[in-house]
Amino acid sequence: MTLLPLAHGIGSVQDPPIPMWLAYYGGAAVLVLSFAALGALWRTPRLEGERTRSLVRVPTAALRVLFGAVGLFLFVVVFAAALVGERSVGTNIAPTFIYVAFWLGLVPLTIVFGNVWAWLNPWRAAADFVAWCWRRAGLEWEPPFTYPERLGRWPAAFLLLCFAALELAYTDPSDPRMLALAVAIYSWVTWVGMAAFGRGVWLRAGEAFTAYFGLISRLSILTLHEGRLALRAPLHNVARNRERAGTVAFVAVMLGSVAFDGFGRTSYWQDRLFRIDTDLGAIAFNLVGLVVAVAFVAVAYVAAVEVARRIGGEQARLEQAFIGSLIPIAIAYVVAHYATFLLVQGQLLIPLASDPFGYGWDLFGTLDYRVNVQPLSADQVWYLQTGALVLGHVLGLVIAHDKALALFGSSKVALRTQYAMLGLMVLYTVGGLWLLSRG
Repeated sequence: MTLLPLAHGIGSVQDPPIPMWLAYYGGAAVLVLSFAALGALWRTPRLEGERTRSLVRVPTAALRVLFGAVGLFLFVVVFAAALVGERSVGTNIAPTFIYVAFWLGLVPLTIVFGNVWAWLNPWRAAADFVAWCWRRAGLEWEPPFTYPERLGRWPAAFLLLCFAALELAYTDPSDPRMLALAVAIYSWVTWVGMAAFGRGVWLRAGEAFTAYFGLISRLSILTLHEGRLALRAPLHNVARNRERAGTVAFVAVMLGSVAFDGFGRTSYWQDRLFRIDTDLGAIAFNLVGLVVAVAFVAVAYVAAVEVARRIGGEQARLEQAFIGSLIPIAIAYVVAHYATFLLVQGQLLIPLASDPFGYGWDLFGTLDYRVNVQPLSADQVWYLQTGALVLGHVLGLVIAHDKALALFGSSKVALRTQYAMLGLMVLYTVGGLWLLSRG
């Protein structure tokens, strides 16, 4: 088995096929031209509401039990491996499964098949099983607390920031024992939240990964609609007029954490990190950088939306209405930074499945599988990264433009309100390209 160190990302191109200044100008030009085309050709809102085409009926109850059992089984195996398996990144399945299969691998599955995490969620499956047993015993359970609506997604945003801090700020995020501790703490918080406020309430508001994959699934091709598998019209219902409180902070963590991961691998950051003598100091330094990156994303977005609000003469705040425009950008950052990491490191799951604990087993005869460390050429990686960034920002412009038309009515007013959003998209695009070139 070929062993690879578990890194945050693989595949940044130091020698792109075209000069970087041309990439910066080219990316900005695509956005400006897209903005002009939207102003000339897209004069009425088209993305309001969800449009689906029904395909086939699916047995949702049976599938929920089946997928829940699979998710819970994988959870037990990964947690046990992290807790008692060999303390090695290359031979213990826990780090690769958590950071690669779960955190990254579910993203493309969600975009294609919808919110698969809602079916696989092991914490929900375990809670559902306990609730079923409770009812079979003739007992009733009423959550003792009412969830405060003003909290919205703030708990989920905080827990997602904690996960990002473990991955990006902690000095040894792939240590199986630390991952076991993190899983135990997160599980305790999740189950206590479900018991206190109700399963559905806490999942929607406080469970970070349910919120994360739920937002990503708004761009999915397939969805479940009234018990039937259905095709979804692209981009419809991504941006909504009202979101739960804390959604802006949550999306800022989604986008800002990936941006910091890129910046944290630049020579500028690494040189300063190298000068810190203690692990605690390095963790604190990284944590400050992560928080600053998240805050920068949030402040830049809020400022752009505030400009739009004032130009449009709107009295109510609009941060929630436009936050959907950042969802494709967050996905684009994930693809640009981690696609090759997923393609390379994900192959390790093949041998690790045969020996998840690192004990020398070969359950499926795949222990000697050799990893292809270069599935894409350097130029292919660059085109994938650049294309993902530009496409994500163009889609963000489309969603924001359509929402402005729905809010302000007049196409001329809507177009003027989006100048600041265009500037924001150009900033994010050029910044993303710069991070990729420096990683």
